[in-house]
Amino acid sequence: MGERKGEKLGWIGGWLGAFSWVLVLGIVLLAQGRTEKGIIGIALFALGVFFAFAFAPWRHPDTAYYELMLPLYFLFFAAAGWAIWGFRGWRAAGGNWWTVIVIVPMLMPLFNAGKRTWNDTLAKDKRGN
Repeated sequence: MGERKGEKLGWIGGWLGAFSWVLVLGIVLLAQGRTEKGIIGIALFALGVFFAFAFAPWRHPDTAYYELMLPLYFLFFAAAGWAIWGFRGWRAAGGNWWTVIVIVPMLMPLFNAGKRTWNDTLAKDKRGN
């Protein structure tokens, strides 16, 4: 992994953790005999793992972090839609309007990272700021 190992592990580990629930629900749906929905969930998890590596900032060092996160967030919300569908609707899945409040903190990295890039952070480290 080389230089900036902690940042790389944070990116990969964070996204793997963010999609781990999709794998678990996919396995649950398979165990319940809902094969189609279970396979779709496992495929969404696999796509999430692929996206985490494909859109890693060190692979695109001059691309803004928010641009790299957008495909992952899109897939994450698609997975949420899949989960609602898989569990037969919003109410059946235990959702209500208060559940939507959880979305706000999840979006914070999009705004915190702003237009920073992998190279911006590297240049800042070299300047000592």
